[in-house]
Amino acid sequence: MEKLRSFGTTTPGVVVLAALAAFPALACSSQEDATAEASSGSSSAGGLAGTGTSGSGATGGSSATGSSPATGSSSGEGVGGAGGAGAAGSGSSGSGGETQSAGCGSATAPTSGRFSIDVGGTTREYILAVPDDYDSSHAYRLIFAWHPLGGSAEQVATGFGGGYYGLQSRAGGSAIFVSPEGLEQGWANTGGRDIEFLRAMLDRLRAELCIDEDRIFSTGFSYGGMMSYAIGCAMGDVFRAIAPMSGALYSGCEDGDNPVAMWGAHGDADDVVPVENGRTARDVFLERNHCDQQTTPVQPDPCVSYEGCDAGYPVVWCEFSGGHTPASDSGESIWSFFSQF
Repeated sequence: MEKLRSFGTTTPGVVVLAALAAFPALACSSQEDATAEASSGSSSAGGLAGTGTSGSGATGGSSATGSSPATGSSSGEGVGGAGGAGAAGSGSSGSGGETQSAGCGSATAPTSGRFSIDVGGTTREYILAVPDDYDSSHAYRLIFAWHPLGGSAEQVATGFGGGYYGLQSRAGGSAIFVSPEGLEQGWANTGGRDIEFLRAMLDRLRAELCIDEDRIFSTGFSYGGMMSYAIGCAMGDVFRAIAPMSGALYSGCEDGDNPVAMWGAHGDADDVVPVENGRTARDVFLERNHCDQQTTPVQPDPCVSYEGCDAGYPVVWCEFSGGHTPASDSGESIWSFFSQF
């Protein structure tokens, strides 16, 4: 796996992203809007950016804007040493076969809202969406959804197919969702700062909420897809599956051996993040999951599933006809992929 070491957070791809940020943003308030814009031949010069202003209001009717009341600030240094795996090991096994986090049974679980957390001296923010009928004795799937360059946590929480890339409406209250806010409206992950942010969020959420440690997922479009690839590279021991859309390895890819299930999609005419770069990212997980090069068609067309992958760690690749946009059926496809685990 020597080749993975060449994809760090100082790669030329980060410079490319910085240059792209100077272009007008591609307005994508939903998957359907994105698809319509791509099919009409609109320019996608700034397509890494899904426009949207960062809202200070919370989702789910909550107006919380401060630090999480249960634990206060959490430093990135304290979490980074744990590496996520230790926290998972401290959970208990639930009646449904899930591995429950330390927050199961807590009477002080946070409600939906916008929260802040200190990560190595930098204040970071995220939006949390907890099911209305949240039950602290039940372990929930945890899904992180990352915004594109120029986008925002609010954009992902309220747009893109009705919220969280169309996954929240399909989850039917079976999952907790998190939409993090990027620095400079993106995920350069300079010096691993965004992975450190993720570890800090995980540490807090595991302590406060009832999370199924075996069912933690990540998805995102464009720069959000790049962050999802970086998570799969760095935290395959924590995340069950990732679903990057139109991503690449611009957020880095730590060398490692942990397999992680992957569903990926990329437009074959993408002129913002070339499909070749998406294929390179895909190939990292084909190698990690020990997949063959042979494929089997799966729905929806033209998706394929690679054969020979490690049991429980499939790789599905959907290379569709189009530009820099989420595929129109990505919400349904990603939810179907995640919900099998």
